[in-house]
Amino acid sequence: MTVGVRAGRKWCDGGVLTLDGDRLRQLDDAMRGYADGNELPGLVWAVARGEQAHVRFAGHLDLESGVPVNRDSIFRISSMTKPVTAVAALLLVEDGRLGLDDPIDDLVPELSRRQVLARPDGPLTLTVPAERSITVRDLLTFRARLGFDFTGASGQAVMARAAELGIAVGPPSPAVLPAPEEYMGRLGQLPLVWQPGEHWLYHTPSDVIGVLVARAAEQPFAEFLGERLFGPLGMVDTGFAIKGGQRPRFGPCYGTDPETKRRQSYDPADGQWANPPLFSSGADGLVSTADDFLTFARLLLAGGVHGRRRLLSEALVTAMTTNQLALEQVSGIDPNGTLGWGFGVGVQLRQVGRGRPVGAYGWDGGLGTCWSNDPGHGLAMVLLTNQMWTSPTPPAVAQEFVELACGVVTS
Repeated sequence: MTVGVRAGRKWCDGGVLTLDGDRLRQLDDAMRGYADGNELPGLVWAVARGEQAHVRFAGHLDLESGVPVNRDSIFRISSMTKPVTAVAALLLVEDGRLGLDDPIDDLVPELSRRQVLARPDGPLTLTVPAERSITVRDLLTFRARLGFDFTGASGQAVMARAAELGIAVGPPSPAVLPAPEEYMGRLGQLPLVWQPGEHWLYHTPSDVIGVLVARAAEQPFAEFLGERLFGPLGMVDTGFAIKGGQRPRFGPCYGTDPETKRRQSYDPADGQWANPPLFSSGADGLVSTADDFLTFARLLLAGGVHGRRRLLSEALVTAMTTNQLALEQVSGIDPNGTLGWGFGVGVQLRQVGRGRPVGAYGWDGGLGTCWSNDPGHGLAMVLLTNQMWTSPTPPAVAQEFVELACGVVTS
């Protein structure tokens, strides 16, 4: 029996704790119900602990052709890309090419000598100089003062201008974004909403991290991920575009018409992920499978070790999966104070009902996916669907999946 340690807690790999068969059947019945009831076109759900993995699927990958979902179906994981991007940056920290508290000015000069809004809700024309440079840690913790305010209380003028420049925060559209140099040039025209380190803002930092990693590694971001992360982990179906041989396993992404409430196509199978994008978005650009993402999740549960190979130090994994926000900053991500933020992941600070326990971490994707790790039980949970969420609050299927999946471990 192997014992792993994280943040002072121990979990047993294949030892005392096991996956409960009755609870797994309850999970399976509930998830199949969403496809059988036509609430979702199709889905794959998975829970894993140690060497145990339970992966099931239901419904259709493509409603028009009737192609069914299978275990190896490929899905757009949207914002579940963000934790992957954070690990990419930490690989370079491990190498010594980046330091967590290093300013990014030399590698990302477009964001040096920044101006900051004099008031977070003020006009773009009223600014003051930044008090210090943006650091790698600022980007990883989303305190670089770039991005979307969940509360809607600040930065709306900046977001409106970003939309005018073609770099708006919205549903993933990889074929729309310009090449990295052009993207950064446009982003550099915008002031920061807050002083670096002051406040949590969503999304954009992950795209900047992707550019930072590419420049530090002196190779395209997609190539770096393939060589340093996807290759070593065997994540053969994870990337920024669909390859020829993968096409039969990839289908449309569906949405909901806001007026009629009817299902409609958001992106066809031969749409925006059909070809490599100009900009490999570190915020929401990846596609993946349940087994691939379970492998990524297990890397973190194992403290940075895959097989017998260490990719990340346990200290960096612990920092990534521990809340890094001050109490007053947590309200930016969750006004109720139940969720904090590490490096590219949400961290559960307080359990709500039968949901994620304190210390669990992970993130959701707005195109219909969610992932959580429960380090207290060594449990990884992944849900992939082909229907995008209709609001920032996860829908019933995601909430029920997490509640039931968290209960499958028994002693």
